[in-house]
Amino acid sequence: MNRRLRWGVLSTAAIGTRKVLPAMQKGEFTTVDAIASRDLSRAQAVASKLGIARAYGSYEELLADPEIDAIYNPLPNQLHVPWTIKAAEAGKHVLCEKPLSLTVAEAETLLEVRARTGVQIGEAFMIRSHPQWQRVRELLAQGRIGELRAVGGFFSYYNTDAANIRNQVECGGGALLDIGCYLIHTARYGYGEEPVRVVAAIDRDPEMKTDRLTSAVMEFPSGHAIFTCSTQMVPYQKVQYLGTRGRIEVEIPFNAPPDQAMRIFIDATGDFSGSGITTETFPVCDQYTRQGDDFSRAVLEGGQVPVPLEEAILNMGVIEAVFQSARTGQWAEPRR
Repeated sequence: MNRRLRWGVLSTAAIGTRKVLPAMQKGEFTTVDAIASRDLSRAQAVASKLGIARAYGSYEELLADPEIDAIYNPLPNQLHVPWTIKAAEAGKHVLCEKPLSLTVAEAETLLEVRARTGVQIGEAFMIRSHPQWQRVRELLAQGRIGELRAVGGFFSYYNTDAANIRNQVECGGGALLDIGCYLIHTARYGYGEEPVRVVAAIDRDPEMKTDRLTSAVMEFPSGHAIFTCSTQMVPYQKVQYLGTRGRIEVEIPFNAPPDQAMRIFIDATGDFSGSGITTETFPVCDQYTRQGDDFSRAVLEGGQVPVPLEEAILNMGVIEAVFQSARTGQWAEPRR
């Protein structure tokens, strides 16, 4: 392979400018060549700061750039599908931030778009490219903890700013879509199968109407998974996999720092003192760099992107079922 995928970025969203783009600029198979904003001066300022060659004052101008191969889409959630469609129709491959869509039906429209345009479309669950998560799946497949029977996860932060899009219903805000999607994804990832039904409870902010506290039980063919996510609790994250003979704990499952070695803990004895725990440590890496490279290599080599549309649609099916269960007070079956 003697080339890199040339990327353009829709918007100057913070997740892109602070985390994703600087990381992708370090990639082996990626270059970030253009960025667009509806405010040209803002796009120019970000381009100057990050050393990006071209800045555009509209998304349409970026999509018309013949020297861009792929688009990173970190727009607000309600704009994910519309602009992914526009990018695909312009012949660009698309890596779209999670959640890919607001509904299953919306996400499914991208299947026809992908088939018609021939581009790759993927969801940006960057954790799938981190070595710690690849090792977790390897350990589970090896039966290191016996048969997986339960998954437990927590993910929370505190944000009550009504002006923040994460707290705006019309923008797809709220705990479940913003961070609960990770907990659903990692449960499905661990089992390697889909939940057959879910039951959930949601507490909504009385003024902003977003779900500020969401908890759910997911029943899989092989076991259960439980999770709690919140936008108004102490910042915290943890995921554990419990099997018939052991347990795996991921210390920092989602916001893995790019300058810190990561650890997972494997408990083979169940001794409450922790004497049976072994630690596996993973060298410093930036999961956003690896995500960009993994997606780019898939495009350049004709392979499958890390999280293709089919995966994104299945995850959204569970999200919809969680909302449905909380609304009805009954078990709900995810669309599959």
